[in-house]
Amino acid sequence: MTGDTRQPANRLDEIADAATRAFQLLPTTPQSVPFPARHPPARPPHRLTTSEETVERDLMKLVLTIVELLRQLMERQALHRVDLGDLTDEQEERLGATLMALHQRMSELCARYGLAMEDLNLDLGPLGTLLPPSG
Repeated sequence: MTGDTRQPANRLDEIADAATRAFQLLPTTPQSVPFPARHPPARPPHRLTTSEETVERDLMKLVLTIVELLRQLMERQALHRVDLGDLTDEQEERLGATLMALHQRMSELCARYGLAMEDLNLDLGPLGTLLPPSG
């Protein structure tokens, strides 16, 4: 039994060491990340500004951004499963209808809070945008 309790701890140590090595490879400050020479930043990074009057809209924008990211990931996974032939025709239909309904609801919520779907795409500076371009 003693060997069983030590093994997970050793595995956790290995994972912690791997994470430490990975973080050491990351730049320490945004200034240490060079911009690609052919794509200099067109504008300074967008900063999130909030006020008491806009806090509800700003919070909704953040929530909708996360939901949109998850929706796009689910859509890609669904397309991958369809390409593999992993789903029945009924499952494909149900999945397609669900994704279309979710997209419609997202559009309605954006309209309700005066947002466009493009507003949900956060600029991550040198990493680019959070969401891939639509289309």
